[in-house]
Amino acid sequence: MDSVPLSDRTASAPGSKPPLPVKIVIAGGFGVGKTTTVGAISDIAPLTTEAEMTEVAVGIDIPGQHSTKTTTTVAMDFGSVAIDAGVKLYLFGTPGQSRFGFMWDDLARGALGALVVVDSSRLDDCYPAVDYFEHTGIPFIVGVNAFDGLLAQDLAAVRWALAIDDQVPVVAFDARDRRSVRDTLLVLLNRALHKAIGEQVAAT
Repeated sequence: MDSVPLSDRTASAPGSKPPLPVKIVIAGGFGVGKTTTVGAISDIAPLTTEAEMTEVAVGIDIPGQHSTKTTTTVAMDFGSVAIDAGVKLYLFGTPGQSRFGFMWDDLARGALGALVVVDSSRLDDCYPAVDYFEHTGIPFIVGVNAFDGLLAQDLAAVRWALAIDDQVPVVAFDARDRRSVRDTLLVLLNRALHKAIGEQVAAT
């Protein structure tokens, strides 16, 4: 795995304050690359709750034509990455199947923002995630995972199909590549910051 840091990091001076913890949710449909995204960027060995798919899931959990996935997240994925001495991201990956939807409120509580990971060949699978974050008001961006380096649809078509607000960034990224995940998370942080500033200005 590429060891490129999320950004230029500075060592904490003795007696300095601990980094500010920031919670980020990685969401999306089944088999779109959420677990891979967390694993690609995490500074620690990610905690995953993967279980082998069984015959019961055949025809229900469909990972997509580009996937060789044989396991499924049954609770959550967890990882962390330090931006610098002052901020540390804690990444919580949600289960992709609707039957685990009852867990989303707990995983999203207190989150600064969310990355909705999308497979552009299966846009229907990401509608519940987009609807959820639009409803809760948590700032989010859409990251279109480039399986095999390719997108089934271009970003303009994805935005149109999802009917999301023009202010919501839609970016292409590779969930396997640390640099690509890093850049995508920075877009999310920028989106969350602008939303917070806008709300603060509107309140004054």
